[in-house]
Amino acid sequence: MDILIINGGMPRGGRTEFITRFIAKEYQFHYIDIGEIKLPLLTGEQEQWQLPEVVSFKEKMKMADGIILISPEYHGGMSGALKNTLDYLSREELAHKPVALIATAGGGKGGMNCLNNMRIVMRGFYANVIPKQIILDPDCFDYDGNKLWEEPRKLVEEMVKELEMYVKISTNLMLPGK
Repeated sequence: MDILIINGGMPRGGRTEFITRFIAKEYQFHYIDIGEIKLPLLTGEQEQWQLPEVVSFKEKMKMADGIILISPEYHGGMSGALKNTLDYLSREELAHKPVALIATAGGGKGGMNCLNNMRIVMRGFYANVIPKQIILDPDCFDYDGNKLWEEPRKLVEEMVKELEMYVKISTNLMLPGK
């Protein structure tokens, strides 16, 4: 089972990078850090679709059995960098693919709009966003221990199990796009 995590946060050392690396290590999943692949701002020019980093990114997304999208909430939505990255994709890579969503937020009631924004965008690709979604506030992280506290760790574990269940179902049904 090939689960691919997309780190949609740009600051080095931020909570979005922290949770991406934590999940990748904990569950032996691959990840893409959008800050490292450096896709250009999408202009729609034909030559952009031929760029090696675009072709590679699209292929990795297509080959993945499931996706975990992680983004900080910026101004009531996902990061602009993540949205730009997703705009390089099409239904060919994501139709019927199980997708899990995680938002990192500054606390309080932040994060929900980011999750809703990612869910709406994934709907445009006909992706299968799973019901379980998570918001991780600053107090979810044990920064000294380089891990999550027990309760948020359990939420992540439950989300991963649900995503894996949806991947098994979609693989067994051999849905289009696989």
